[in-house]
Amino acid sequence: MRRVASVYLPHWSTDRLRRKTAKSPPDGGDTLSPTIPLVTAIPDHGRRIVAAVDAGARALGITPGMTITKARSFAPELAVVDAQPDADVDGLRRIALWAGQRYSPIVAPDAPDGLWLDITGCASLFSTEAALLKDLHRRIAAFGVAVQIAVADTAGCAHAVARHVPAGRPVTIEPGDHRKAIALLPIAALRLEAGIVEGLRKLGFERIEQLIGTPRGPLAKRFGRTLHRRLDQALGFAPEPIEPIFPEHLPRARRGFMEPIATPEAFARVIGDLVADAVDQLGRVGKGARRLDCYFHRVDGQTQVIRVGTAAPSRDPKHLSKLLAAKIETVEPGLGIEAMTLVVSLIEPMAARQGESLESLGKRGPDLAALVDALANRFGGRNVHRMMPQASAMPERSAATAPALDTARDAGWDDDLPRPARMLARPEPIEVIALLPDDAPRLFVWRGKRFRVTQGDGPERLHGEWWRDGGVEGEQPFAVRDYYQVETMSGGRYWLFRAGDGENPSTGSMRWFIHGAFA
Repeated sequence: MRRVASVYLPHWSTDRLRRKTAKSPPDGGDTLSPTIPLVTAIPDHGRRIVAAVDAGARALGITPGMTITKARSFAPELAVVDAQPDADVDGLRRIALWAGQRYSPIVAPDAPDGLWLDITGCASLFSTEAALLKDLHRRIAAFGVAVQIAVADTAGCAHAVARHVPAGRPVTIEPGDHRKAIALLPIAALRLEAGIVEGLRKLGFERIEQLIGTPRGPLAKRFGRTLHRRLDQALGFAPEPIEPIFPEHLPRARRGFMEPIATPEAFARVIGDLVADAVDQLGRVGKGARRLDCYFHRVDGQTQVIRVGTAAPSRDPKHLSKLLAAKIETVEPGLGIEAMTLVVSLIEPMAARQGESLESLGKRGPDLAALVDALANRFGGRNVHRMMPQASAMPERSAATAPALDTARDAGWDDDLPRPARMLARPEPIEVIALLPDDAPRLFVWRGKRFRVTQGDGPERLHGEWWRDGGVEGEQPFAVRDYYQVETMSGGRYWLFRAGDGENPSTGSMRWFIHGAFA
C-alpha cells in the first residue's frame, strides 16, 4: 500500500526570510522582528500587492493579493520585503534533499509551500509511521518554520488534509480511509484553479462529497478534464507520480528501455550495468558507496525504489549488485518498468588500492564487511551490531552495542572474572537453598523448575556504583551483590547473585536472582 506524506509550510516565504535575516541581516540592517507583521510583495500593473503573509499579518486580516497600501491600513508598522520566489523554491529543494537523506529516497518540492515524501516501506526505520511523522514534524518546526503534515494512501488526499485540517500535529489517514477523509473537505482542497472553484460554488457545490455523487459529463463539458482528474487522483483512481530529486554532485546512472521489462532476471542485469557505471564514477573521485538507491520507473508513472547500505565504503561492483539484487522481489513492476536509475546517495572517501579491479574479480578470503552488509540489509541495520567493553563495575553496564565493524577499544573484560555469554535483560528472582552467609547455593528454583547444584564458586562481591545520580544505587549507596557461578546436575552453568552480603540487612534485601547462563 502506497503511503504519501504532504508537508505544508503555510508561511514558508516569510519564515525563510526571518530565518535568513536572523543569521545575516541584509546589508547589515536590522533583523525582521517576530513581533512585527511581515509580508512579501510583488509588482502588479504599477502597484505592489501582497504575495505572502506571516501568521501575524494573517491574523490582522491581511491576505495575498491585497495591495500594500491597503495592507498598511490594517497594520501601519507592517514590514514589507520584496518576494524572492526563486529563493523560496531553492529553499524547498534544500529541505527536500535533507528529508531524502533521513526519511525517504522519494522526495520532491511541492512549490510554492510544501514537500512530497513517498514513505512507502520507510516506517520501519522509525519503528512506526507515527514515529516517523513525529520526528519529521519536530525537526522542521525546530528550523523555526510553521508546518502541517498529513499522510494518506494518495498524494491528493494527503495534500488536501495537510492544508485544510490544521491539527497542530501530524494527521494520519489510515489505509483505505482516504475517500472518507476528503468527503467533507471544501472543493478548493482538490487543487483546482480559482475560476473552477468559483464556478462550482455558483452551481451549489461546496464539499467534495457532492462532486463524487454527481454525473461527470455535464461538469466535464463545462470545466474541462482537470476537475475529475484531480478528484480521481485524490480518490486513488488515477496515478499521481512523485518525481524524486537528487543532489547534483552524487554519482548516478540511468537506463531507459525500448520495451518495458518486468522480470527479476532483467532487473538484475540492468542493476549490474548501473552499478558498473556508478563504481567507475566513484573511482574517479576517490569515493566509496555507503548507500545506494535504485529507482524503478513504471510505465504508469509510479516510481518504486530499493535502498541498500554498506557498513564501510565500497567500490566492489559484485558486492553492491548482490545487495541490490537481494531486494528485487520487493519491486512490483505493474505493467512494466520503462527506466531505472541508480543513485549513490551516500558516499565517503575511499583510497584506491593496488590491484583493486583484479581483486574484485578474483577469489578473496572471508569478507566480514560483505557479510555484515548482507545481514544488515536483510534484517535491518539496527539489528546487526557488536558488543564492546564499557567501563562499569556492574555487569549490566559493562557492555555496550556498537556498529558491527567498529574497531576495538582500549577497554577490555577481565579474564579472571568471567561473565556469562548470555545475560538476562533483567535479573529474574529465584528461590534458593544456601547456607548463610557465604556458601554457594545447593538448589534453586527458576521459572518453576528445580535445579540441583553440584558445584559452586563464589562469592564475587560487587558494590553498586554509588556515585551515580538516581536509580537504585543512588538511593541505596551501600548496596551489595554477591555473585556465584554454579553448575547443575544437568550440566548447565548459571550466574546467580544475592542482593546483600548475607549478614547486614542494610546492604540488600537478601533475595536471590539469576542474571545469566554460561555457554
